[in-house]
Amino acid sequence: MFHTPHGIVETPRFMPVGTLANVKGITPDHLVQAQAQMVLSNTYHLHLQPGEEIVQKAGGLHRFMAWDGPILTDSGGFQVFSLSEMRKIREEGVVFRSPRDGRLIDMTPERSIQIQNALGADVIMAFDECPPGDAGREAVAAATARTYRWLERCIVAHEREDQALFGIVQGGIFLDLRSQAVTDLTKLDLPGYAIGGVSVGESPENIRKVVQHTAPLLPKNKIRYLMGVGTYREMAQAIAAGIDVFDCVIPTRLGRHGAALVQGDRWNLKNAQFKEDFRPLDESCPCYTCQNFTRAYLHHLIKAKEMLAYMLLSLHNVTELIQFTVRIRESILGDRFVEEFGEWLEPEPTHARIDCKP
Repeated sequence: MFHTPHGIVETPRFMPVGTLANVKGITPDHLVQAQAQMVLSNTYHLHLQPGEEIVQKAGGLHRFMAWDGPILTDSGGFQVFSLSEMRKIREEGVVFRSPRDGRLIDMTPERSIQIQNALGADVIMAFDECPPGDAGREAVAAATARTYRWLERCIVAHEREDQALFGIVQGGIFLDLRSQAVTDLTKLDLPGYAIGGVSVGESPENIRKVVQHTAPLLPKNKIRYLMGVGTYREMAQAIAAGIDVFDCVIPTRLGRHGAALVQGDRWNLKNAQFKEDFRPLDESCPCYTCQNFTRAYLHHLIKAKEMLAYMLLSLHNVTELIQFTVRIRESILGDRFVEEFGEWLEPEPTHARIDCKP
C-alpha cells in the first residue's frame, strides 16, 4: 500500500491518464466506480492550458477537477521525447515551442517543480530527458547523466513536504546504464522511483528485458512505477518483477477510436460481426457499460458517430485495466499469481488478437 495525503493506493494498480485534469470522456464518479485510486495529469500541458495560476486559485488540482483521490503529475519530461521536433535540449533545461500559439516555453528542472508545487498533486515527478527507443548508446548515456543532474536540481527546488518527489531511471535498452542510474538515484533516498524511457519505440522484447532487469534493483520498500505501459502482458510481467503502479493512454485512446479491451484482446466494435450481438462486452466486467449496454448497441453508436460510444468504451477500457491489476493483487495475497496469470507471464502471445487500427 502507498499512503498519500488524499488516500491509500493499493498496489499493484493501473492509473488512468488525465493529461489536462480530466480522464477523457469519464467523470470522477465513474472513475470511483471503476475503482481508480490514483490518476495522472501532465505538468507541461496544464502549464499551457489553463496555467498553474488558475489551478492554484481554484484550490489546487484536486478541487479543480473534483477528484478527491491521489494525483500524480508527470514533469513534462516525456514531452522531450514526444515533441522532439518542437524543442531544444540544453544543460539548463528544454526550450519548447508551444503547439498552441508558437511561443517559446523555457522548462527547467526548477520551473517544472515550481509548476508541480503550484498544481498540488500528491506525487510529483522529477524533470528528465527521455531519449527515443532507437537512440544510440552515447546519446542515451548523455541523457541518463543529465537526468541525474536535473534530479539533484529538482530536489533543491522542491518546497512542499506534502508532495512526494519521485526520481526517474533512464538508460534506454542498455542494461548497464540502467544499473548505474539505479545506483545513483537510490543514494538520494527518494520516496519512490519510476522506470522511464520505455514504450518509446523499442520492441516488446526490449521493454520486457529492461523492466525485468531494472525493477528488482529498486528498493522494495519504495513505490516502483513503470511509466507509459498498460497492456495485460506488459503489466503482468512487470508486476512479477516488482512494479507497483502503471499509467497509459491506451484505454481512452482506443475508446475514442471505437475499440474495446476485453480480457486482454482488442475488439474493433466497428466490425459488422457485432451488429446483432446482444451480449455485454464482457460478462465478468462490473463497469457501467457492461452492466447496461450490449455490443450491438455500442456498434450502433459508433456507426452513428455518437459521442456516447467513445465515453462508454473509454469507461469500460479503463475499468478493464484497473480490474486486471486488482485481480492480480488478490492473487498475490492468496499466493495464486503464477497459477492464475501464468499465460500473461510468457514473452510471446499465447492467443490471437482481434485487430484494432485507429
